[in-house]
Amino acid sequence: MLNFIYYPVSAILWFWHKVFGYVFGAGSGFTWALAVVFLVFTLRAVLFKPFVSQVRSMRKMQEFAPEIQKLKKKYGDDRQKMAVEMQKLQTEHGVNPLGGCLPVLVQIPVFIGLFHVLRSFNRPFLSADANRQIGNYVFSAADVRSFLDAHLFGVPLSAYITEPADLLARYGDISRWQIGVVAVPLTIVAGILTHLTAKHSVARQNPAQIAANPQAAMMNKLMVWLFPLGVVAGGPFFPLAILLYWLSNNLWTLAQQRVVYQWIDAEDEEKKQAAIAARQSLAPRPGQKPGRPKRDGASTPANLTDSDEPDSRLESAADTSGAEDTGSRSRVSSADRDPTAGADADGPTAGGGSVVGRADGATPSTNGQSSAQVDGPGRPGMIQQRPRPRKKPNRKRR
Repeated sequence: MLNFIYYPVSAILWFWHKVFGYVFGAGSGFTWALAVVFLVFTLRAVLFKPFVSQVRSMRKMQEFAPEIQKLKKKYGDDRQKMAVEMQKLQTEHGVNPLGGCLPVLVQIPVFIGLFHVLRSFNRPFLSADANRQIGNYVFSAADVRSFLDAHLFGVPLSAYITEPADLLARYGDISRWQIGVVAVPLTIVAGILTHLTAKHSVARQNPAQIAANPQAAMMNKLMVWLFPLGVVAGGPFFPLAILLYWLSNNLWTLAQQRVVYQWIDAEDEEKKQAAIAARQSLAPRPGQKPGRPKRDGASTPANLTDSDEPDSRLESAADTSGAEDTGSRSRVSSADRDPTAGADADGPTAGGGSVVGRADGATPSTNGQSSAQVDGPGRPGMIQQRPRPRKKPNRKRR
């Protein structure tokens, strides 16, 4: 019925048995043990990419967990509407809910297939002689005899602690205690690795989400404690080859989680630093003032910076002062040429002279003649600006 699983699993096991058989010999227990271990490694290597997708999906679901809580509060009673909104939310964030279940779903039939293939080396419904003369899927009859005669630490790989007495008698003088000496340590180590794997996975979850969801907290406790105890309790019912499968599978899972989580954490940190650098590049430089619109409502050219505004204000002020200074000098010259005109323009003084106002703030002379002197085109120490035509004020003010 499940031959589409049994044949591929037995083919991979047969391949690794042939590979290690050239090194340790076809009938060695280490050859068969390594074949089982590398069968697990092969299948988990195939599932590596789906595992990475699973971790990324879990990380994205943690990011929009608050939105899920809002949907639960809004559509708590309407399950159909809740399912539709959840599907929309997952589509927006690019999360595939089946991606997190794929590695687990694939491992289940692999475990069933491996368990069946290993049990089929020692079939209870056949006699001992008939069993050694019939092949096992892709394995020939010689391969079956090689597996039955292979021992790991003095115990057959197909033996288990609770094996029936008639099947146990096929191994000769092997007792249950001898099987237990090898099987119990393998079971305990497999249970410890299961506990560490589950604990490492739970530690990556958001504590706030676990506290808000009692069901998730209960499931985490089952993963951390109940599943490892189940492995230890089920150890006496499985052959040594199955225990090797559990041990190698949990060891691979623990190492894979640490490597993948560190890899994804490094990627997230790199993205975070890139986002910070992008924000800093858009922020104003130290000492630079942010641009402000003009008071008269006129639009500021895009290429005008804050450092250009003081120069324009300085130039306009220089133009104004230059115009006033020029007018003052013209009045002084006319007063010198015509005292009467100066008196009429600026008013008489007590001494009959005229008071001439100067733009530079100098005290005027009262002796009837102007003592104002023109110091040239500008005052000493002043920055000379090239005169520019004054701009007409914007009359369209609101």
